[in-house]
Amino acid sequence: MPKSLFYAASCAVLLAGCQSMSADSPSMPADDPMTTAPPITRGFDASGLSQVMLSEMAGQRGDFRRAAEGYLAAADRYRSAELAERATLAARYTDDTGLLSSAAARWQQLAPRDSAPQKLLSGIAVDRGDWPAALRHRLELARSDEDAQLLELADLMVEARADPVPLIAQLRDFTASHPDHADAQMATARLEAANGQLDDARQRLATLTRHHADLPALWLTRSQIALEAGDYGQAAATARRGSELAPDDSRFLLALAQAEIANGDIASAEPRIDQLLARYNDTPSLRIGFAQLYLDAGALEPARRLLLPLLDRDDTPPATYLVLGSIAETQGEIDNALLYYRQVPAGPGFLDSRALATRMLIASGRAREAQEFLQVEILRHPDQRTSLTQIGLQALDDAGQIPAADALLADALEQSPNDTDLLYTRAMREFDQGNVETMMTQMRDVIARDPDNAAALNALGYTLATTTDHYDEALDLIERAHALEPQSPAILDSLGWVHFKRGEPRKALGYLRRAYAGQPDQEVAAHLAEALVVLDQAAEARTLVQSAIATSDNHPDIDDLLIRYPQLSPQAEP
Repeated sequence: MPKSLFYAASCAVLLAGCQSMSADSPSMPADDPMTTAPPITRGFDASGLSQVMLSEMAGQRGDFRRAAEGYLAAADRYRSAELAERATLAARYTDDTGLLSSAAARWQQLAPRDSAPQKLLSGIAVDRGDWPAALRHRLELARSDEDAQLLELADLMVEARADPVPLIAQLRDFTASHPDHADAQMATARLEAANGQLDDARQRLATLTRHHADLPALWLTRSQIALEAGDYGQAAATARRGSELAPDDSRFLLALAQAEIANGDIASAEPRIDQLLARYNDTPSLRIGFAQLYLDAGALEPARRLLLPLLDRDDTPPATYLVLGSIAETQGEIDNALLYYRQVPAGPGFLDSRALATRMLIASGRAREAQEFLQVEILRHPDQRTSLTQIGLQALDDAGQIPAADALLADALEQSPNDTDLLYTRAMREFDQGNVETMMTQMRDVIARDPDNAAALNALGYTLATTTDHYDEALDLIERAHALEPQSPAILDSLGWVHFKRGEPRKALGYLRRAYAGQPDQEVAAHLAEALVVLDQAAEARTLVQSAIATSDNHPDIDDLLIRYPQLSPQAEP
């Protein structure tokens, strides 16, 4: 079963009783953002007044991009924090995270003592996975004696598997000057433990305990670290101590159950799980989350017993079938697992269940049955033909059964010869198999059938830019895709890259920065780093390369970049 499903289920448990981080979330409000904006009290000259009025009218018409850009320009002109705040509020209604980040950063510069822009900038950085920036903004809040929620941020970093080394360095710099800041000390210990520096983490928390022994969060942190280190006795003992300080905090009961389950003491854990279920009205999400605790420890039967009552509900959550299917599959009960997977209805989890079933059948040596299963599912759910076909293609390709995958796609196209999604898939398969010319011919056919297919326009344009010198044609195609989907990080990356290939690195830079802001993967990082190094910004390029290597186990584009620019290697002298 995909870990993402289990993580989602577990979060429902772990977040119960926890403080939320909503203050950092850049999610959109439901009402008009301008209704909460501060009033404009300063005078303007004619040009400035016109600009602000046009921005106000743009916001009223719903053109929030123009409103944000107008307010931001006025804020720069008049050095007005109020105008920068209005720009930020308008930008939150656009899909442009770069614009939102710029507006919030300007607001922060003009109102350095206001905590709101720091919180927003931290939330944007979290969404982008830019953990050093997120931590930097949180530490600024901590310096202003605001609730920076550093420990909660550290938990997110650990869950996201962020590179802990630079984050620990930031926190240690802060704690050196703020030794009594308990939140920062706990966050530092959390990351130290995740980095394998258990002795440092334990010593730090032991020191903190001498001064803050009545702090429940301290005992929860100690329990979590002990649990992850495999010291289940210590994990249970510290959870009990925390529970004595905060008897109504369910996280300690959960931590104690986790320690007992991990230690194989299922009999002691089950009453605690029952107590938690009773405390939270026995919701399905809790049952699914607790079942994951058992599964993590290999206790399949207790997990199954916990989930079976959910089958009697009229609204059985799809995740129930997914988890029960996974349990049956693990126990070698392939046919039972298939029955569970097939019960997931159309909607959330539907495609996951069919993908799991397909892969299970292929792994069990029943590839032909997997193909028949998909054909039946396509008949039952014709609107999912493309997605189900792609599931089969991926599973068969991964199993090395290329002819079977080709036959599946051919059958799907025979049934739906004009399905441009399937035609696009066929073209991309040709590219993956090294047949670039065939891919480009087929992609031109897709575009002829569907001239506004942004994905096809971008794929053909990017392929031309990377495998030929037909840069003008590539630029035309990618610009057409960009006009259709102006915020797509993939298209912004292609647009930046084709400008770079045309010898326009400075023009490329802006597009590549926006692409990386929305999609910070290793391929976009490699493109941006190359543009930076060509523009004599090697220090920033090197930092970008280091981040890409730290956050991705597989980074072929970065590896290729380092062959051409060895000075960007983390081991190279600056």
